Amino acid sequence: MAASEGLLALEGRPTAQLIADQLREQIVQGAFRPGEQINESVLASQLDTSRGSVREALQRLCQEGILVRRHNKGVFLLELTSHDIREIYAARQAVESTAAAVLLDAGQDQVKDTCRELQAIVTDMAKQVAVSDWQAIARLDMEFHTSFVAGAGNTRLIRIYETLAAESRMCILNLAVAYPRMDVLVQEHQMLLDLLESGNKEGLDKAIKRHLETAVEDLTTPRQDKP
Repeated sequence: MAASEGLLALEGRPTAQLIADQLREQIVQGAFRPGEQINESVLASQLDTSRGSVREALQRLCQEGILVRRHNKGVFLLELTSHDIREIYAARQAVESTAAAVLLDAGQDQVKDTCRELQAIVTDMAKQVAVSDWQAIARLDMEFHTSFVAGAGNTRLIRIYETLAAESRMCILNLAVAYPRMDVLVQEHQMLLDLLESGNKEGLDKAIKRHLETAVEDLTTPRQDKP
């Protein structure tokens, strides 16, 4: 399995969680093809660890929905359909809107701290857009939204969003050759930041909805139909 060559043997005896974290990152970076089988024995050899640890790591990713186990066939990378994409982004909208409301009710200090972190991400995103580094842009896009949700300080919202973020990065990377609006990514995220900073709860909620609905349209519209 050539894709596993990006995996590195971990120091000592890697735990299932460490293996799952590394494998998840490789998956969202596009190291594996949608629908590709994940070979347990090859991974164990690559990581210099036991098949039991790898099996547990794969089970964690199956529980997250990133991998799927097929009876008597093995474990495969999820193939995201248009229906899956709409579900993922609808769930993101619900979590992000809730996080926005919680954050704005938390007080100015918490809002300012979050805005400072988000501004640094937007600045970095602008640099990556300038050089068209799509993988870096995809990572920063989700880093922005994950930091936004984390700013609310609700551990359960954060935990829910981690899986949605991984699935979203898998979706976003599929846009690399087709995404027509790379130049407005920074503007869209800056607008979300500005609305948060100004405390405009209604405007922020509408902007989150519009931003994610536009992403779904980009992800699900056939390339030849895009402007």
